[in-house]
Amino acid sequence: MLFTRYVFVGVNAVEWMTLASTVVGGGIATVSAGVLERRRWKRERGEQRTETRRAVYGSYLTALAKARHACSLMARESDAPVDERRRIVWDAFEPCISLRYELSISAPQFVVSPAEDTFRRLRDIRDAVAQGAPAQGDEYARCRMRYDEAHVALRSAMRRDLDAEP
Repeated sequence: MLFTRYVFVGVNAVEWMTLASTVVGGGIATVSAGVLERRRWKRERGEQRTETRRAVYGSYLTALAKARHACSLMARESDAPVDERRRIVWDAFEPCISLRYELSISAPQFVVSPAEDTFRRLRDIRDAVAQGAPAQGDEYARCRMRYDEAHVALRSAMRRDLDAEP
């Protein structure tokens, strides 16, 4: 009787051991799958954020370029009426405003600061041209130089943020 009991207990222990091994193995597989899924989700989320910032940066740079170009054209148009110059440069500058706010909530501070500076420098050009500053004048040249310096710093910060340093 003792022998049969030992065999029965031995078989039962083996069955329990198999069941416990299966449960532990399933738990390990579930946890590792969860960890791998979390890592993939974080990587994809990071890639999505980078693409979003890349799109915002591109839109902001495009708006700045269009406004800068309109200011340049109006500065060269010395015979254009002041009201027309003012309207054209203000209309060209307007898209920069909303894009600046969009950039300010989606970019890190080391990009936002030069973006704000570039915006202010372009605003200075806009104001000078709207008041009639000619392209050959000292005021326009000074504003343009300050804008160009700020714009270089902005593009550099954007490239650094996007890991696109040359």
